[in-house]
Amino acid sequence: MTRHARRRFLTYLVAAPALAVATKVGVDVYAPGSADAAIPTPPAPADLVDLGDLLILAGKPTADMLVLSVDEDGGVDFRLPREEVGQGLTTAVAMLVAEELDTPLDRVRVHLEDARPELLFNQLTGSSNSVRSLYEPVRRTAAAARARMVAAAARQWGLKASELTVRAGVVIAPDGRTASYGSLTAAAATLDLGSLTVTPKNESEHTLVGTPTSRIDARALVTGAHPYTLDLDVPGAKPCMVRRPPTINGTVKSVGNEAAVRAMPGVLDVVVIDSGVAVVAETFGQALDGKNALEVTWGGGTVDTLSDSDIRARLKAATPSLDLLGALVKKVDTEFDFAFASHAPLETNSAVADVRADRAEIWSGLKSPIVAQAAIAQAVGLPVSKVKVHVMQSGGSFGRRLFYDAALEAAVVSRKSGRPVRLMWSRIDDMRHGRMRPATHHRIRATYAAGQVLTFQHQVAAVETDFRHGLGDAVTAAAAGLPTGLGNATFAQTLFLTTVKSPYNFGVTTQTLTEVPLKMHTGSWRSVYSANTRGAEEIVVDELAARLGKDPVEFRRSFLKTERQRAVLDLAAKEGDWGRGLPAGWAQGIGFHEEYKSCTACLVEIDATDPKKPRVTRAVIVADVGRVINPRGLEAQLLGGLTDAISTTLRAGLHIDKGLPLEGSYSQFHYARQKDAPKDVKIHVLEGAGEPGGAGELGVPAAVGAVANAYARATGTRPRSFPVNSDVDFTPFPR
Repeated sequence: MTRHARRRFLTYLVAAPALAVATKVGVDVYAPGSADAAIPTPPAPADLVDLGDLLILAGKPTADMLVLSVDEDGGVDFRLPREEVGQGLTTAVAMLVAEELDTPLDRVRVHLEDARPELLFNQLTGSSNSVRSLYEPVRRTAAAARARMVAAAARQWGLKASELTVRAGVVIAPDGRTASYGSLTAAAATLDLGSLTVTPKNESEHTLVGTPTSRIDARALVTGAHPYTLDLDVPGAKPCMVRRPPTINGTVKSVGNEAAVRAMPGVLDVVVIDSGVAVVAETFGQALDGKNALEVTWGGGTVDTLSDSDIRARLKAATPSLDLLGALVKKVDTEFDFAFASHAPLETNSAVADVRADRAEIWSGLKSPIVAQAAIAQAVGLPVSKVKVHVMQSGGSFGRRLFYDAALEAAVVSRKSGRPVRLMWSRIDDMRHGRMRPATHHRIRATYAAGQVLTFQHQVAAVETDFRHGLGDAVTAAAAGLPTGLGNATFAQTLFLTTVKSPYNFGVTTQTLTEVPLKMHTGSWRSVYSANTRGAEEIVVDELAARLGKDPVEFRRSFLKTERQRAVLDLAAKEGDWGRGLPAGWAQGIGFHEEYKSCTACLVEIDATDPKKPRVTRAVIVADVGRVINPRGLEAQLLGGLTDAISTTLRAGLHIDKGLPLEGSYSQFHYARQKDAPKDVKIHVLEGAGEPGGAGELGVPAAVGAVANAYARATGTRPRSFPVNSDVDFTPFPR
């Protein structure tokens, strides 16, 4: 007999008249037939464990330490221990809260939580894991608050809680009496209501969750009313910019004209820090003038002698030749190179810091604020308890905000200068000294016979990714306790093995990662290893289909592992009118990807009549991500993944020249513009069963494969280096 769990909550109340609920799971009460989650099962084998599973496991001890409050006006405030970076997370969470509380969505306010060290691994935003990890804890917290409101009304009316209903934030008695949440909040916060057993709604009862919903912050964003870090009015905070070295990780030897720069109009201070020389001034213009006027003698960096060709050679050397199994077996042998790529968020790195002798306060967009808080405390010589870190909503991330370098720099400058500062990276800084997706080299061999793929081997060599932002600690802690074999892997290997998996029955399949340790400013870029690795594999799938005389869609369909996968592929082919006639130089391409308990197929059409100026003209994307919270938000995520794929497959990449990227602006890093994006995009969401899967990074790998395959079919070529058009067609800015 299957048993189900109902959660019993321990509820902690703080000062009335507002009700504040901080919940954590207490003793599980099992009741046959209850509609809640099933009893947890033992860990899955290694090939079934994904990165999200590990992160959820690492955060489990503190997953329910969430805070929700209801005020006297019936407004609901929820403290979100994740960062909003444009992915629509605050809207999804507000929908969950409103659903469980049965209150209007516009009454729910979501605030980004300050750094809370007691949350341990449960305040990290990344790896398409926020909705997955928050889905049940947020529902339980809101359900606990609802239960107290109903219990307070029942006590007031002398009725049983089971006799009452709630609609639009109003508790209703059978005889028609009503009480708003606002009128009940003081009683709910102060009365001893006994032990309450709380069960979140059945998904079948949802009326808001699952419906397309516009972002709760949309109006503020489009009118410019929404405050970002540099919009904050922190008293006395002065603008600050940093002169950075001419190569990655270069050092400051001396400043030759410090006195002259200090004498420039508006300049308040000149401060040497580990990453360069900071100028504090009355205005950003004056800070910019000051830092440009600095005459700095620089020490060498860590990769000064290396350019693209040198790095590619090292990566290729790290993927040894593959052994051929049997002389009579036919094979497809391929090699691919993917360039470095900037995260290029619209909002450059920025932070505000006010560091005093006995305390510090920091404001910045941070996806790993607990780690940032600890690093800042150490750098300024204060206990962690004396460092307050405020998480700000950010204008894009794609992995960039996992690092806290701007916040750390601002804190150090503030301490040394003795004043609050607002530090901003220039666009050139962000391109050249920001984090970037590591370059990779791929060697793939597939063997086949009698219409079957017998083996599939994929060796990946990547410049080492810097994971010193808390993700590594969380995953390592979780993986070490699993009987999966992952506990013996390095963190990079663990992340690779739990994200990169083939969806195809291709016989004996091996996918391995070798990291080349170059000291560069690398970081997790959207989809991390999967964008390049699975993108390259989808190209090889097309080439295998051609060798076997099969249509690319039918070939994929015959080798996919599950009916769920085939349903996604079939709908993409149908809605995209796969195989329709197109003019010469035009073609269709398709790709498939499964990750984070979700799967997607992408079909594109490309106009490559001029191979140097290809343009994706049409796209159809289908996804099954399990339970969908906000279909509109999901569509935006998939569209963003397509745009990233178009960019990095066709034109956008960084060129490393003697230890520094040449690119220094959007005009040089050729990310897709509106004219490069398809006007005709259709996105279809298949409502899946079970809890939500991940979606933030899901769309990139399938789209990389689709765009590359369409380009190959349209041009009659087989591109092996990406982006396919990578000329240096600009004059680099001075170093």
